[in-house]
Order: sequence, then C-alpha cells, then structure tokens
Amino acid sequence: MDVMGDKATLFETGRFVQPSQQDEAGEVADDAAEEVRRRIAAEAGDIEAMSVLGAMLLRRGDLDGAEPHLRAATAAGDRAAANNLGVLLHQRGYADEAAGWWRIAAVAGSAAAAHALGRHHRERGDEPAAEYWLRQSAEQGHSLGAYALADLLEHRGDAGAERWMRAAAERGHREAAYRLARALDRRAADEEEAPASGPGADDGASLLGEAEQWYRQAAARGHRRAALHLGAILEKRGQLKEAGRWYLTSAKDGEARAACALGFLLRDAGDTESAAVWWLRAAQDGDGNAANALGALHAERGEPQTAERWYRAAMDAGDDNGAYNLGLLCAEQGRTAQAEQWYRRAAYAGHREAANALAILLLQGGDAAGAEPWFSKAAEAGSVDAAFNLGILFAGRGEESVALRWYERAAAAGHTEAALQVGIARLRHGDEPEAERHLRCAAGGGSAEAAYRLATVLDARRPPAPAHELGETVHEKTECEEWYERAAGQGHRRAQVRVGMLAAARGDVVEAARWYRQAAEAGSRNGAFNLGLLLAREGSEPEAAVWWTRAADAGHGRAALRLALVYARRGELAEGQRWADRAVSLGPGEVAERAARLRDALRQELSA
Repeated sequence: MDVMGDKATLFETGRFVQPSQQDEAGEVADDAAEEVRRRIAAEAGDIEAMSVLGAMLLRRGDLDGAEPHLRAATAAGDRAAANNLGVLLHQRGYADEAAGWWRIAAVAGSAAAAHALGRHHRERGDEPAAEYWLRQSAEQGHSLGAYALADLLEHRGDAGAERWMRAAAERGHREAAYRLARALDRRAADEEEAPASGPGADDGASLLGEAEQWYRQAAARGHRRAALHLGAILEKRGQLKEAGRWYLTSAKDGEARAACALGFLLRDAGDTESAAVWWLRAAQDGDGNAANALGALHAERGEPQTAERWYRAAMDAGDDNGAYNLGLLCAEQGRTAQAEQWYRRAAYAGHREAANALAILLLQGGDAAGAEPWFSKAAEAGSVDAAFNLGILFAGRGEESVALRWYERAAAAGHTEAALQVGIARLRHGDEPEAERHLRCAAGGGSAEAAYRLATVLDARRPPAPAHELGETVHEKTECEEWYERAAGQGHRRAQVRVGMLAAARGDVVEAARWYRQAAEAGSRNGAFNLGLLLAREGSEPEAAVWWTRAADAGHGRAALRLALVYARRGELAEGQRWADRAVSLGPGEVAERAARLRDALRQELSA
C-alpha cells in the first residue's frame, strides 16, 4: 500500500515560489521603511498612521511602543485603534479597561471588537451580554464571532448553533468546519441506527457526504483530527490508499489515533514492520489501542514477556482491552489464577468479552454457580458468545425453555451455532417452518450440521425419485442434495453417506463411491458398509469384504452379517460363524434374527 509518501508542501507543488534569502531581506527592509514612513506621518498628526504604527508594534510585541500611538489614534476616534488598544490592555492583564475600549470600538461598528467583547463577557459568565456582542460580530461576517456564537449556543443546546457554525466554516474557520463535520457525522450514525421517517427526515448517506466535505476543508487547513476522521470515512468505504494518506498527515501532526489506524492499514496490507513503527509511535503517545496491537504482534512472534509489557502499557493508558489481553496471554500459558485475575479486572471495568472469558474459566473449574452471573452480565452487555454459552449452561441443567430463549437471542445477533440449536429445538417442537428458517441461517453461516439437518428437512418433503439402473447417470439435483453436498464438502460424514446414496439412486456409481469412500476413511461405518455394497455389486467382493470388516469392527451389524455370508460361501465356516455371532450381538433385531439362523446352520454344518 502506497501511503508512506510525505504530503507535498505549498512550495513543493510549484504553485508558490519559495523566497530566497535576498527576498526575505528585502521584505524586512520594506517593513522597516514602512515603519519609518508611518512614524513620520504619525508625528505629523496623521491619525491613520498612528493606528497602523500602533498595530505594527503590537504585532511585534512592543507593547510600550504601541500604547501611546494607539491611545492617540483612539482619542481621535479611530475604531481599529480602540480595538487594538483593548487587545494591548488585555495582554497587560487589564481586562476591564480592555473591555471598555472594545465596547467603544464595537459600538462604532468593529466586528473584531464585538467578538473580543463577547468573549470577555462569556469568560465572566455573563452569557446574555456575550450572546449580544457575539451576534453583533457574527452578523457583520466575522468568522471568529460566528464560531464563538455557535459555541455558546451549542453549549446551551440551542438549535441555532449549527447555522452559525456553518457560517464560520464557510468563512474558512477550520475548527468550525471540523465541529460541523462531527455534528453531521453523529447525525448520520444516528440515522443509520434508527432511520427517521417523514418528508423532513434526514438521509444518512447525504449527511455523511456533507460531513466528509467539511472534514476535507478542515483537514486541508491542517486540522489533524479532521484528517483522522476523514481517513476513517475513506477506510470504511474501501478507499484505503487515500485513507492512508490522511492518516499519515494526521499522524505526522501528532495525532496518536491516526498513527494507530495507519498501523492497522499497513498490517492488513502485509507490511507488519512499518505497522509496528507507527504503533510504537502511537503507544508512546499514550494510545492504548496501539499498545494492545504491539502486544498482540509480539505474542504472535512468541515473545510473551514483551507482549505482556505492552498489554500493561495499554492498561495504564486506560484501555480495558489490556487487562483482557493479559488474561488471554496468561490462559494460553496455563497461568489460570493470573488469567482469572486479569479477566476479573477487565470484567469489573465493563469489558463484556472478559466477563464471558471469566465465566468460561470458572465453568471449566467446576464453578457453574460462579460462572452464571458473569455469563449473564456479558450477555446483557451485548456479548453474543455469552448468550450462547448461557443457552448451553441452562440446556445442561435441563432447563430447555430458558436455554432456548438465550439461543434465540444469540441467533438473532447472527451466532451460527445458536441458530442451529434453535433450529433443532423447533424441529423437536414440530415447528418446521421456523426450524427451517433458523437452519438456513446457520447453514448459510457455515455450519455443516445445520446444512445436513436442513437437507434432511427438505429431503423429507420431496416426492419419491424414479428408479434408475446403476450406471445410468441423471444430472438433475434437488435443493436438498445441494445442502447435503455443502455439508459433505465440509467433512460431515452422515452428509457424505447421504450424498453417496443419492448419487447411487441417480445411477452415478463413480460419484457414489467417491463420497462413500470419503465418509469411510473419516470413520463412518455406514460409509464403509455402503462402499462395500457398491463394490460387491460391481464384482469386487474381496475389496468389499475389507470395507465390511472395517464397518463391522466399528459396530455395524449388517456388515458383520455380510461378512458371515461371504465366509460361508467361501467354505470358511468357522470364520462365518464368528461373524454371525458378532452380527447377533450388534443387531438390529431383524439382522440379529437372520444372523442367528445363519449361525445355527453353520454350527450344524461344522458338527456334521
């Protein structure tokens, strides 16, 4: 990812020519000459020259030199001089006298003085007077006045604040642009969570688009937090290269969160070393998230001591994830007591996943009573895993209705295994439509068991398929077979057997054998038995006997009976009798009955 280049300066763009040392010297000489001209004019009684000269000296910090010129110009009625005299007196610490001169200048129409006077009144808690003068300044087009008025109104919760914040932003005030963007951003987020209705409702997308434009304006003027938020918007949209550039701009200006975010972008792009550099910079500036990222990086590298140090740094920075990650690290190392200690610390601070992990730790230690309240606390705080674990806990106690409520809660939040459990429960209760809905959710989430059970539900509904001879291939597949195949592809042995059976029913011997073999090799005795049947029909009885032996050894009664018949036909009566005995003990009933008759016949034959 190409995000590491430095942002071009104005001089580097070629739009501005960098002044030479001679140019700078010339400017200094011009300023000095201008000051001499103004001083001569002021001494000759020129009021404007007195005002300008006072302002020049004030900007330079020469308060003693500026004051007499400003007082003289003010006495002659120059409002700019009155405003600047107020600034000078405020810098000297004479706030009340400064306010008097600002009032004179503001009454004479100085927007800057009205702004300064409004700020003076606000600092003293006189909000009505502050609002009056700030409004005077803002209505004259003064950007600082508009921003200060917006800030005052926003503090009071006045709906008119946005109008003046927007006015200040439009006049180039970068902090106003940033705060306007933040307000629009928050409204867009609220709209996304709970869309408003009606003709006056805001559109979340348009709000976010406008927020982005204001972020851009503030960021272009060097506002580092605006650059951070702009980067976040672009990253969410997938424009990672531009997002990285804004993160870099913000990070170089000292924004630790931007350095951290840039680190994650680089890590996702595969540049872990550069990511670590930015995480280190952010962590040293007190960013707990970056410290956690460094801890995780060192843990992955097998450096637990360094990882622990960074997790502790994250915790010291006020990031509860630090304590949680310390718990995970200790648990991985088998330091259960310490893991519990860190989980508890994070859980008491409100970390829901730490509460869930603590509950699991207690449950593993046999303390189900102690685990339950932590599961509940985590689940109520929004932990989906905790809700699912509560379902398991109550199901283990036989409290099926309570367990189902927690499973449904977790399933509604997208928990795949919880959706499977709800589907199974609904099947038990005979609510097939609801069961199918949950099984589809779980199967779509990747659960092989859910895909298999959904397939069985659909399988039971489909009409009987016409019979086909082995070797006669039919390519049409039903939805249930597609779900069986999905489960089979994920290694579900019963699904593999069923896919093999459906393939055999279609006459696709090769496909059937492939699935039976996969199931058998994974330990399915039904797969081994069916593969044996297929091989026997194809004339490969010796190989079939190998698979039947595997199935019978795993407890398959029909496979034992088949072996008994094979050995009986071969004349190996004792071996046939042994497998017949095995089939009698394994069952089921009809198999045991047939095996008993065969065993008795073989016994008579042996004793004859």
